[in-house]
This record gives sequence, C-alpha cells and structure tokens, in this order.
Amino acid sequence: MEDQKHSGLGVASFITSIVSGIFLFLLIVIAGVMEASTPGGIDEHSAVMVGLFLFAFMGGALIALGLGIGGLLQKERKKIFAILGTVFSAVSLVGIIFLMMLGLAVG
Repeated sequence: MEDQKHSGLGVASFITSIVSGIFLFLLIVIAGVMEASTPGGIDEHSAVMVGLFLFAFMGGALIALGLGIGGLLQKERKKIFAILGTVFSAVSLVGIIFLMMLGLAVG
C-alpha cells in the first residue's frame, strides 16, 4: 500500500483560508474601533477603504474555497487540508455575509 501525499491544492486552501479569515476578523475589529472612537462615525474615505479591504479578503476566502473544492476532487491524495480549507473559508464567507445582512437590517 502506497502512502498518499497531501493535496497541494488542499494545503494552499487551508493556508489561504486561515490568512483571509484572520484578516477579515482584524478588519471587523478595526472598523468597529474606528466607528466607536470617531465622533460622528467613520468618514467616507475610511469607509471606502474598509469596504475595499473587505472585498479583497472575501476574494481570498473565495479563492480558498475554490482551492479546497479542487483539493477534494483530487484522487489518491489526503484530503484533510482540503476539508479544513473548504470549511474555514465557507464559515468566513457565511459569517461576513451574515454581518453584512445584519448591518443592512440595523442601519
């Protein structure tokens, strides 16, 4: 019996999902601190920058999701990193979409 190697796509998905998830979390924290500490809320320039970074990090999570699905479809490879990358990126995307919808409902 031959020892299977880890899926390269799965490892890339795992790393990308962790990095994008951390940056998304930090962006939400930074935006919250900026909103709370600025009288009158965040100015337009800062809000645009936060939005651009948000979509960039969401794009990273989407790339991680695609890499994870690709890793899951590879034959004769270990799939643990592909599974973890897919789950972490999907949770990040669903969480951010939930926060966006919540913000629309409240605001």
